[in-house]
Amino acid sequence: MPQFDTRSASNLRNEVEIIVDSTHDGIIAIDVDTRVTLFNRAAEDLTGKRAADVLGLPVQDVIPSTRLPIVLRSGEPELNCRQPLGSVTIITSRMPLIDESGAVIGAFAVFRDISQVVDLAEQVTDLREMRIMWEAIFNSTQDAISVVNEHGVQISVNPAYTRVTGYPKEEVMGQPCTVDIATGESVHMKVLRTREPVKNARLRVGPHAKEVVVDAAPIVVRGELKGSVAVLKDLTEILHLNKQLRTAHQIIRKLEAKYSFDDIVGSSPSFSRAVEKAKVAAKTPATVLLHGESGTGKELFAHAIHNASDRAEQKFVRVNCASLSEGVLESELFGYEEGAFTGAQKGGKIGLFEEADGGTIFLDEIGIMSLNTQAHLLRVLQENEVRRVGGTRNIPVDVRVIAATNLDLKAAIGDGRFREDLYYRLEVIPIEIPALRDHREDIPQIAEQMVRRINQEYGRAVSSISPRAMEVLRRYSWPGNIRELENVLRRAIINLSLYENVISDLHLPDLGPDCDAVSASLSDGCLESERDEIEPLKPVLEEFEAAHIAKALEKTGGNRTETAHKLGVSLRTLQYKMRRHGLSGVL
Repeated sequence: MPQFDTRSASNLRNEVEIIVDSTHDGIIAIDVDTRVTLFNRAAEDLTGKRAADVLGLPVQDVIPSTRLPIVLRSGEPELNCRQPLGSVTIITSRMPLIDESGAVIGAFAVFRDISQVVDLAEQVTDLREMRIMWEAIFNSTQDAISVVNEHGVQISVNPAYTRVTGYPKEEVMGQPCTVDIATGESVHMKVLRTREPVKNARLRVGPHAKEVVVDAAPIVVRGELKGSVAVLKDLTEILHLNKQLRTAHQIIRKLEAKYSFDDIVGSSPSFSRAVEKAKVAAKTPATVLLHGESGTGKELFAHAIHNASDRAEQKFVRVNCASLSEGVLESELFGYEEGAFTGAQKGGKIGLFEEADGGTIFLDEIGIMSLNTQAHLLRVLQENEVRRVGGTRNIPVDVRVIAATNLDLKAAIGDGRFREDLYYRLEVIPIEIPALRDHREDIPQIAEQMVRRINQEYGRAVSSISPRAMEVLRRYSWPGNIRELENVLRRAIINLSLYENVISDLHLPDLGPDCDAVSASLSDGCLESERDEIEPLKPVLEEFEAAHIAKALEKTGGNRTETAHKLGVSLRTLQYKMRRHGLSGVL
């Protein structure tokens, strides 16, 4: 008969007790009399009771809500049940203890604080959601991504990797990181060797040796190098994007020519001749010279000619020759090479003629240009090429030139201030834009168009200009031409109260000592033939009444009752007059 080793049994019992006490789950066991036979350390922590105090006691005395006696009687397990236990809620599984003969000899419960279970579940859920999110980012990015382990073996690539390199995922997974390289050093191996990131490495990858730019970085976990991740950017796509950006810049520059012939209004014979000649010039590549006083709209004509030409989709570059000194103007127009002068930009700079290649360049105030710069411009017009300041090579350009001046260039030629040969190169199509005083009949059209544009800029709703105010505008000589007319209308609209939508002569600024807005009698700035005209009394009184009511409304803050009282009229009369004069802002 074999001898029973009591020391082995004792050791085994000690090992079981250590294991039971080491688990984070509480364990309680009972015998057939429902007395506690096992109460581990986790059960002590969860119940707040000591094993020495509860062993041998009926389990109901230890945990009143326990269902172990029920499991003991039924012999059926109860799994993953929620149960209150003091100040906490536990999740517990209860099972019967069955001997070799099938008899129930006890029962036990394994339980833990449900908050721990919830925390673990939340952590698992968070990890799962994070993984889903990162997988979505990894797979949706347009840049190719390659991940290798610490041995340089490919462990992950995204769909963009296949598009960039031409290698499907299954051909590179588990392969050395050099498998996709056509020419160049593997950035992965460099990162794994140096443990340092690599920036902007250029190499060729894939069966078609596509050129890429690569950034790579080490993957370090708890201080240990676990691999490398690389991001590959297709250089052909970058070049394509740069081309699109240049195109966008060209469109933006083209949009600077924002006016068309639809923006030029006027039907007088002299003005119509200028417009028709400009429309003819737009259909040819010839150089145009715009003559006219300052403020007559020469730049407007230049915009319209460009936008009606076959160069409308190309760049429109504007240069005010009077705003730049001789040296600056020359370097801006023709560009310069590196080191051409002190302070020259490194690498040099292209000039505006090169910038406008294929398009139009508008040279305003060309009569101010120095003789030296005129000589350079003449060479461009004759040879269709430019030479940068400090340069030795000629650069071909295809540029349509529109020039403008308010000077008498023929007189400047006589004075030696303007080159005669350049004059004849510029004046292939001369267009004389008349001064505003020479086509006063167009003032109503021009003024109404300006009011609409100013309304949009100022957020106003001015509907019209009164007959008397329009007559004042027509009588004035406009030494500043259309530019001065726009200035006057802007000031008039600013002078209107919020309740007025008609410009009267009272809103116009002072146009001179004898051309004020009230009398509109005429001095040097007015027509001699109209000085003695006497206007009918009724429209004059109507305008004055409208302006007086508007000013009263403004002073009372729009209070109609107070305004009627101040004016000495009934509220009904005031409302009638407001409607009649178009003072609808407060109705």
